[in-house]
Amino acid sequence: MGSAWALDWVRRSADVIAEHRVELITLDREIGDGDHGENMDRGFQAILPKLDDVAADATPGDVFKLVATTLISTVGGAAGPLYGTAYLRGSGAIAGAEALDGAAVAAFLTAARDGIVARGKAEPGDKTMIDAWTPAVDAADAAAAAGASPAEVLAAAADAAAAGSDATIPLVAHKGRASYLGERSAGHRDPGAQSTAYLLRAAAEAAADG
Repeated sequence: MGSAWALDWVRRSADVIAEHRVELITLDREIGDGDHGENMDRGFQAILPKLDDVAADATPGDVFKLVATTLISTVGGAAGPLYGTAYLRGSGAIAGAEALDGAAVAAFLTAARDGIVARGKAEPGDKTMIDAWTPAVDAADAAAAAGASPAEVLAAAADAAAAGSDATIPLVAHKGRASYLGERSAGHRDPGAQSTAYLLRAAAEAAADG
């Protein structure tokens, strides 16, 4: 998978975030400050016009570095630095590669997750986006090790992220604004885990249709 897939993923990401903007706002309003959907939508909409200027010989890493810098500069709250760091670290892991195989996709996802951990200091079980990212990385690593195609690696990651998002509902938050609610945070889905699931599903769908 090359830059055509990367560009398609970004465009699909903008579409899915716009589609679920109100849902993400609602989820964040229940346990946070209510700006996750708005911030994510603004960030990805800011990326779209920049994609038209991406060079014909750009690599996937180049595309994701553009995503990173735009998110960091335009998205408020926690989402901008966290997702921006994810795309930046991920782009570094695949720098220079014109096409990605299954192992490279897994390496991208691992570096992205590790960037979020480094920035946010969250661990699995803290009721954050890491609860979607970590199972996604584990599934991607297992699929890649088994020789799966890039599309299959992404499908496995997307399925695991969706399950991880579901698993945040009963958790008590230990990081972020939701942690202020203590036990009252249980029973609510983490908005960052849900946006992660949407973004990784968009990546898988772009790969399947490419």
